[in-house]
Amino acid sequence: MYEKDGERYFIVDGHIHFWDGTPANQANRYGTGFINCFYDYHRNLSPEHATWDLAHFQRQSEADILHDLFEVGHVDKAIFQPTYLTDFFVNGFNTTEQDGVLAEKHPDRFIVNGAFDPRDGEAGLAALERLAERWRLKGVKLYTAEWKGDSKGWLLSDPWSYRYLEKCQELGISNIHVHKGPTIYPLNRDAFDVADVDDAASAFPELNFIVEHVGLPRLEDFCWIATQEPNVYGGLAVAMPFIHTRPRYFARIIGELLYWLDDTRITFASDYAIWTPKWLVEAFVDFQIPEDLQGEYGTLTPDIKRRILGLNAARLYDIEVPAGLGPATPEPLGPPTVAAERNEAVQR
Repeated sequence: MYEKDGERYFIVDGHIHFWDGTPANQANRYGTGFINCFYDYHRNLSPEHATWDLAHFQRQSEADILHDLFEVGHVDKAIFQPTYLTDFFVNGFNTTEQDGVLAEKHPDRFIVNGAFDPRDGEAGLAALERLAERWRLKGVKLYTAEWKGDSKGWLLSDPWSYRYLEKCQELGISNIHVHKGPTIYPLNRDAFDVADVDDAASAFPELNFIVEHVGLPRLEDFCWIATQEPNVYGGLAVAMPFIHTRPRYFARIIGELLYWLDDTRITFASDYAIWTPKWLVEAFVDFQIPEDLQGEYGTLTPDIKRRILGLNAARLYDIEVPAGLGPATPEPLGPPTVAAERNEAVQR
């Protein structure tokens, strides 16, 4: 929990990893380039006091992650989002099995998500069923740009993807996290495009599609999709660190999200260990949309920040929130959103 100026915030970090990017696990130059690309994001967007050397960035210990998230990072609950990348890393980069070791040791702290790749066909469906039973999955993380042999990506709207989404419904896996954000070397830019989210969200209205990185740099495309699809959410991983390096750019990102989606469909994420949650949580609680933009975007109230920092993810994952840490008002605050105005018109 984080407390500032008499306000208390329940923190759910919706996107973390327990990866192995060490040289011994790098299968080829692509694995080396991938972790180095992550490291460039870390160095360029972190404040100096929160910047690590490359060796520490490549692999964190159990003690490191517990310290960085829970001892000093203000996090109450964290959600592991796996990224397998078995073409680039000998034992996988960040697998459900790796994450699950910590989740089982600290069940009060962690939730572990699974993953699927529709290119695995029938065998993958059986593997997803085993993962769901083993880890009692409520969510999966999908990496549509991941390479597999000669294939350099897939679409949520692919027929085999629909088979897997149907399996998720059958297994009670309701939260579908999709990486749709900045290009990471050597993955292809087009495979991260948000367009296929629209098709899948319409076809599976009972599933929640959490678009990680809010589609950056395709924020406008994401917002136009999300305002039509009430089961589409925006995950703030990657967007959050701009609060330090480009605060007006971050103000426009969060302002657009609040305008199109409202504050009930935006979730906080540090993307640990690219960044650490302590400085992100503190900076966000202190952050305010600049006065010259408030006429367009409104202001960030404590209730809006509470929803984004933890309450929205808690609702998606049935996480119990301690008494007194919910919002002071039950309804979303801020300027009317396009989605809200449309829904009100339909009701009339």
